[in-house]
Amino acid sequence: MDKTKPASHPSAALLARRAAHWKATQRLTALLLLVWLLTGFLTVFYARELLHLQLFGWPLPFYMAAQGASLVYLAILGCYAWRMRRLDQQCQAEEMP
Repeated sequence: MDKTKPASHPSAALLARRAAHWKATQRLTALLLLVWLLTGFLTVFYARELLHLQLFGWPLPFYMAAQGASLVYLAILGCYAWRMRRLDQQCQAEEMP
């Protein structure tokens, strides 16, 4: 006698919810990576063109290099953690009968 259960296959609705969750995760990641690129790379790359912009009395490229980019990175991490927790909870709630 074989006491092992056959592997149950997930339903089509469950697979669709998982695909939607994955798509939302990819969108969030792409958006936050774009913000990271804009703050970390482009402000340095276009530093000469951005010198006329002031932030708290300092030129924008100087501020971003000194502390702005670090603050943006922390905000990106916080946003990612907060939004992913909500997405995961929503996905788990939909899977419960």
